[in-house]
Amino acid sequence: MTTATLSLSATRAAAPVKPRRLGVRAAKLTVGLVVLAAVLHLDIGWSDLAELPADLRHYLDLMFAHPDWSRLPAAFYQTWVSVSMAWVGAVLGVVASTILGIPAAQGVAPLWVRLPLRGLFAVLRAVPEVIIAIILLTVTGLTPFTGALALAVGGIGTHGKWTYETIEAVPAGTAEAVRAAGGNVLEVARWGLWPAAAPELMSLALYRFEINVRTSAILGLIGVGGVGDMLTGYTQYRQWDSVGVLIIVVIAVTMTIDAISGAIRRRIMRGARARDLDRTV
Repeated sequence: MTTATLSLSATRAAAPVKPRRLGVRAAKLTVGLVVLAAVLHLDIGWSDLAELPADLRHYLDLMFAHPDWSRLPAAFYQTWVSVSMAWVGAVLGVVASTILGIPAAQGVAPLWVRLPLRGLFAVLRAVPEVIIAIILLTVTGLTPFTGALALAVGGIGTHGKWTYETIEAVPAGTAEAVRAAGGNVLEVARWGLWPAAAPELMSLALYRFEINVRTSAILGLIGVGGVGDMLTGYTQYRQWDSVGVLIIVVIAVTMTIDAISGAIRRRIMRGARARDLDRTV
């Protein structure tokens, strides 16, 4: 047997085994069955779908062909109420989730502290803000403060997870140096982790505010105030020209806030990258 034949035989023997795709196919089949069951359960009127474009055009004409601009001052005021709810909820939620999220990170606090905190975050993420607001309004009533508290409590679940994931992504060198110098958990978090994680956490805090601005409009639908409350009233009485003004104001204000917040977040992250480059030079 020649050397070439031995080499060819070794290559064939070392060829990888073709992976079995049974699991992937089973997962695709399961997803397909779930989607099919959901569609059948919804009992969709397929004949109504053909009329949807015409109905959509009809209502768009009612809302935007001749909007009632006399509602503009009230629309701006209620939108300001919604933005205020979003801001207060973001501040309260970010502060609480930062305090709770840092000890939930790997290597900061012991396991018996991390697991309950992560479990709390998971539970809060599973409950929509509307449900939280309904629970809170039995105590605080139908006020904008109820909406702000619901946004704060609901935001703790998501922002707490973002916080400990950001802390875990920080290089361990600085934290280990503080710990080696005899620093406790608070000193490690303050001097070893916070300086490196602060730009990312501040960027995420602004993003949390952007999310709250959208969610606050939904909370208004249950009567806690804001533009959602006003929108519900006009929709129930089929005042479509007033609804059109509200939608225009909400879109304009939301896009403006997104643009400003996005610019600030980009500035924060670019500054953080510049500081990192200065340290490496």
